[in-house]
Amino acid sequence: MEPNTKGAATFYQYKLIKKINLTPVKLRIYLALPLIFIVLETVFLSWWSILYAAVAAPVLLWIQYVVSRSVLLITGHPIVKRWKISLRLPWLGYMPEQYISYGIFRKVQLHNFWIGLCITALFVVWSPPAFTSSMVFCHLWLLLPRLYTLMKLQQEDKSGMLKFNPTDVSYYAQ
Repeated sequence: MEPNTKGAATFYQYKLIKKINLTPVKLRIYLALPLIFIVLETVFLSWWSILYAAVAAPVLLWIQYVVSRSVLLITGHPIVKRWKISLRLPWLGYMPEQYISYGIFRKVQLHNFWIGLCITALFVVWSPPAFTSSMVFCHLWLLLPRLYTLMKLQQEDKSGMLKFNPTDVSYYAQ
């Protein structure tokens, strides 16, 4: 084995490839979406929509937590001290606290998206339309910043690392 020559990359050297900024305008739009939705839902579906939205948000946070944690446990990825519940906007829910592999993050969020939609679809049969639409909206609203990140990184190599900050997402690769 040859010694590491000057300037050669080692396992611990990562280079910033892409930084996805979440501008204040995007954050304001993100915060305004629930208000607009609740007003529209109240006008077109039911006056109970405010209550339904208030119930749907914690239910969906819990569903997303269970799905994310289950995917991480089933696939064998360590979660102790790496994933925590975040109450910071725009990263609400179960989020990585440290650097996380892009492939793992992508897998967790895509499972979260589809399984969450399937669970929400089950409520169509038993609950009022206003509650079901509140659940669908809350699910998509909570995942919107993560799906935006995945969309922006679609062309990047899956072996990179992600770091989530309050106003941006940084993508690193070797």
